[in-house]
Amino acid sequence: MYLPRLELLANAEVRVIGDVEIHPSAVIAKGAILEAAPNSQIVIGADVCIGIGAVIVADRGSIQIESGAIIGAEVLIIGNCQIGRNVCIGSSTTIFNASLEAMTVISSGSLIGDLSRSVPLDN
Repeated sequence: MYLPRLELLANAEVRVIGDVEIHPSAVIAKGAILEAAPNSQIVIGADVCIGIGAVIVADRGSIQIESGAIIGAEVLIIGNCQIGRNVCIGSSTTIFNASLEAMTVISSGSLIGDLSRSVPLDN
């Protein structure tokens, strides 16, 4: 599987918008965006590591990232999601309205969640 090369980020700050709770022991890398839409919430647990350029957007619910989870570089988590304890999500992965059980490992470049809007590929 081909994965595009990760690009350096020009934006070195972390953006936090809306109702976002971050445990003091969590580590968030440069360029990450955490945004909770109105009436939504993001909760980042203890010892969570969020990689460079990750985007986490809670919409119509909440995103809970439990303790010890590792979110790779340029991961997109969107919607209403539950990320269990010690989950490891590889870089360039998209999680859409899905929950992951504790100790789950997700390969880089994966697409997890609601695939109802997928486009069929012609062979």
